[in-house]
Amino acid sequence: MRALLIVNPNATSTTPAARDLLAHAVSSRVQVRVAHTTHRGHAGELARRAALEGIGLIVVHGGDGTVNEVINGLLGAPRPDSMSEVPIGPIPLIAVVPGGSANVFARSLGISADPVAATNQLIELLALRQNRRIGLAHCDNRWFTFNAGMGLDAQVCEAIDASRGNGHPATPSRYVRSAVRAFFRNRGTEPTLTVQVPGHDPVEGVHYAFVSNSSPWTYLNDRPVRINPETTFSTGLGVFAMRTMSVPKTLKLVRQLLTPGAQPKARNLFRVDDVPTILIHSSTPIALQMDGDYIGMRTEVEFVSVPDAISVVAPSGV
Repeated sequence: MRALLIVNPNATSTTPAARDLLAHAVSSRVQVRVAHTTHRGHAGELARRAALEGIGLIVVHGGDGTVNEVINGLLGAPRPDSMSEVPIGPIPLIAVVPGGSANVFARSLGISADPVAATNQLIELLALRQNRRIGLAHCDNRWFTFNAGMGLDAQVCEAIDASRGNGHPATPSRYVRSAVRAFFRNRGTEPTLTVQVPGHDPVEGVHYAFVSNSSPWTYLNDRPVRINPETTFSTGLGVFAMRTMSVPKTLKLVRQLLTPGAQPKARNLFRVDDVPTILIHSSTPIALQMDGDYIGMRTEVEFVSVPDAISVVAPSGV
């Protein structure tokens, strides 16, 4: 099998030593070529070219943003009006060795957060030829792998993107500080969102909404934050929509999100798992994020689940 190793040298936790180890280890199993990204969107360009060349495996060493670029480069824009939303034709296997700050997608697949341990895990999985199909989702004419959201979390992603642009690394503490600031900045605002899910009445008066394609939604260092615990890469989407900005009620819910095995619930929370589509309308433009990247301001977004979209090198049953 021929493979392409796509490396984002600017990702938070990548190092030259780890990159060299990964390239050497992968070359022991497959014929590998290494490519470093140089600009935004480059990972998608590299992945698309590799697929056209008949490359059978793409290994991504970077963060969630790099993985997202690769997925969108391979699949292209979603085609909801066609018979198949996934392009017809061979799509390379995808493997991920974490190199970013959160690495939610890789860790949700059961891949170690440590790049060296993940490299050893990848070699073992390749030797066993262990891979599986997973579902993806899309909205706003773009694919996402693990989550998207409108409102609060998108504002946090926008702040983190701006912070990165000023040379500050994306750390869990920076995410928490940004989330706290965004929450209190929005406390006095009126809710603008209406959430529509098949089989349910429209939910109005929503302040912010998260959409999940897997669980956990994110990590705080080693601690998973689970907003829709029953949502997996093998199910439909999960939605988590809040109709209050009360501090006591929010703190109570946060405790649930951080408690292992908890099923988050509250009177002002609308939470549903395993749905095929979610339509969210806002009375005024509101921020949208996908896989941790700020996308822009939107007034209406439809989120769509697509089962069995790609094959990934990953442990089974995770």
